[in-house]
Parts: sequence; C-alpha cells; structure tokens
Amino acid sequence: MRWVLIAAMLGALLAGCGSRQAAQAPPPATATPSPSATPAPSPDPGAPLPRDSGALADDLAATRAALWTAIDRWRGAGDAARRGIPDDVLALAARQQRIYRWLGRRPALSRRVLAALPAGLRGEARDNVQARLELERIVSQHVGPPPKVSIGPAEAADVLRSHYRRAWRRFRVGPPLLAAVNFVESAFGRLRNRSVSGARGPMQFMPATWAAYGLGGDISAPRDAILGAANYLHANGAPGDERRALYRYNPSSHYVSAVSRYARRIRADWHAFYAYYAWTIHYRGRVIAPR
Repeated sequence: MRWVLIAAMLGALLAGCGSRQAAQAPPPATATPSPSATPAPSPDPGAPLPRDSGALADDLAATRAALWTAIDRWRGAGDAARRGIPDDVLALAARQQRIYRWLGRRPALSRRVLAALPAGLRGEARDNVQARLELERIVSQHVGPPPKVSIGPAEAADVLRSHYRRAWRRFRVGPPLLAAVNFVESAFGRLRNRSVSGARGPMQFMPATWAAYGLGGDISAPRDAILGAANYLHANGAPGDERRALYRYNPSSHYVSAVSRYARRIRADWHAFYAYYAWTIHYRGRVIAPR
C-alpha cells in the first residue's frame, strides 16, 4: 500500500477532509438518485472549453447533469453489471474530467468558477479539484525511472459495488470509502503493475500486509482485494476514524485528504462513482481510455 501508483492516477483523477462515515447500510444496488435539473443544454463533449468563468461554470453544471442522466440510462438498462461503458457516458465523463483538470491548473479561474456554480454543486466541484491537487503533492521516494504501466479492464461497475457491499456487511467499512480507495489506488483495477514499493493488486497491498489481512484470498482478484482492504481499514480504526485508517493505509496526509474527498462525493451521490469509473487515465503524455 505504501507509495501507491499515484503518478499514474494523477490524470485519472485526474478524488473538507475529515470524512467520518456512519456505519449504516448502503442503499440497494438498484437505488439511483434522480439527476439534478440541467441549467442549459449539454455542450458538445468535444467542443473547446469556455474561457469565461461564468460560461465555464454553466458548462460544468450542464455536463454534470447530462452525465448523471446518461448514467441513469446505463444503469436502468442493467448494463452497468457488465463490462463496458456507453459512449455517451464516456464522452460526458471525459468533458467533466477535462474541466476539472483545467481548473486544477488555474487557481484564480477555479475560484471564480466555484463562485459562479449553483450552491449545490460548489462542494462537489471543490472536492474534485482539490483531491487531484492533494495527490500531486505526494512525493514519491522512488529513485530511477518510473515503473512501466500495465493496463487491463476493470470489473463491471455494479459488480464492484457488490464487492463493496459484501465487505461492508462483514467489516462495516463503508462502500464509499472502499470505492474511493479502489479508485485512487488502481483506477478500479485498471492499473495492473506493481507500485514502486512492490504493492500489488487493485487495492495495492504490500505482500507482507496481504499475508496478515488478505484472508487467504488472491491479491489480484477484486473481490478478495476489496475484502482484504476492508479488513485492514477496520483493524486500523474504520468506520469510527476513517482518517486514521487511511493514514495507516498510506502514510501521507495528502493521500488521506484526497481519498476522503472522493469518498465524500460518492457518499453524497453514487452517480459520482460511475463518473469516476468512466474517467480516463493520463500518464506521461498518454491518455488511456477506461475499458
């Protein structure tokens, strides 16, 4: 777990801190909140981003609303239980991610856009911008060339949610926290290489830690890795003290803040999980579409 694949994830997230998750049952897999009303027609996902802060705020709000609606169609058809992401979800998620990446590189513009957003979206946008910045602040202790990135398909989004719920039933570690760790550690299992410190699998376990907390499972299997992560987080304070548990998972305050922000967004609205699932990975000049 120590020194995760942060470099590869910066583009893929590219995540107030202090999130504490109550030990309450997660909503059933079929429960999907209604999307927010769109303030304007969704823009062309490939169109240039507006440079005016007000227009960019409108674009972000409209893109988010259209993305939430596309996610509802995807899930309503039952397709989120199978691998693959619809083209409209991919396109809208890519635009949403592009806006957040743009704002993350322009602090003054970001402040103006946040101020121009509807009040209900400001916290969400702030968390998405700040989480990526927190991950960028993590300093790797690795010396030498970065590890070669190996990419593979993630398990279907709703299958991953079933793994998070199973882990919650056993260890009472909330699905939003597990989803956020899964996202930051490996882009939901798409990043297959070991970290610079030797951590492995979709939840990036060090072999020795896995031997103690992996419950005899396969470190590379999403279901087993998620269950092992819940076991480890529970043993280190979750759900009562998620920040302490996350710090033991990766001893960086920036990591704790980033994961906490993403978990908060997923906890507030599970649409965010499906949006993150559809975000692309940006690494060393490469743009890798989710599969």
